[in-house]
Amino acid sequence: MSRATSQPTSPDDVTALPRVIRPYGDQTGDGMVQVSFTLPMPNGKRAEGAALQLAGKMGIEPAIVVHHKSIGDGFTFFVVYGSVKHLVEPGLVEVVEREFPLLSGKEINAAIKRRLHRKLVVVGACIGTDAHTVGIDAILNIKGFAGEKGLEYYREIRVVNLGAQVLVPDLVERAREEKADAVLVSQVVTQRDAHIHNTQAMSAAFREAFPAGEVPLLVVGGPRFEEGSQDALGVDRIFGRGTTPGEVASYLVHALVPRHDQAQA
Repeated sequence: MSRATSQPTSPDDVTALPRVIRPYGDQTGDGMVQVSFTLPMPNGKRAEGAALQLAGKMGIEPAIVVHHKSIGDGFTFFVVYGSVKHLVEPGLVEVVEREFPLLSGKEINAAIKRRLHRKLVVVGACIGTDAHTVGIDAILNIKGFAGEKGLEYYREIRVVNLGAQVLVPDLVERAREEKADAVLVSQVVTQRDAHIHNTQAMSAAFREAFPAGEVPLLVVGGPRFEEGSQDALGVDRIFGRGTTPGEVASYLVHALVPRHDQAQA
C-alpha cells in the first residue's frame, strides 16, 4: 500500500487555512491560553481573586492562577491559565506585505554605485532617554544579526552610528552635516509610549529643519511599533522585531535609488 504524502503549504496561503481556529493547549480546540499581568495590589488571597475576576472579564473561564509573586511594595505579578471561547478567522487576518524585493549584498552595492555614483549615507541613533543600542547595532555594525552582516559591511554605504541617548536636535544637525540620505532610529523603551512620542518629535524636527522634498528618509525600528503606522508617526518606514540588515539595505535601495534617478531625469 502506498502512503499519500502532502506538500507543505505556504503560511500565507489563505485557501489552505481552516475557516476558524481556537487556541491549542492540551488538545486541539480546547481554547487554552496563558496570560501574564501585574495588579497594583499586595500579594495575597484578595489579589488572587482580583486576578481571576480580571481573567473572567477577559473571557478566560474557567481560569486558574498558576503563578503569583510580589514585585514591589503593593504590586503583584500573575500568570493565569484558562480557556477562551473566542474563535479566530485566519482568512480575515490582514498582513502587511513587503513592498520591495530582497537583494543580495552584491546587488545592493552595484545598484548604489551604478545609479548614485557615490556612497549612500546612513545616520543611525537611539534617541531620547533610550540607551538600548542592541537593535541599532544589529543593523548598522559589521557583525550584524541573524547571520547577516550589518550596513557597515556594504562598501557602497557609509554608516554614522551615533549610539544611545541622542537628543533630537543633535541628530538633525548631524544628519545635515553628513548629508544623510537616510536616518535610522531604534526605540526599545516603550514606557508611557515613549517610542511613539520620541518618533513624532523627531519627524517634526526634521520636517521643520529641512526644506520640503529634502528631508532624509526617516526609518524607525523596535519591538513595539505597529506595522503600518508610519503615516501617523510621520516617518517613511517602520521595521519590527526580527528585521535583518539585508532587509533594511534592500529597502534603502528601493526607496532612495529610484528617487535619485527621478531627480536626475
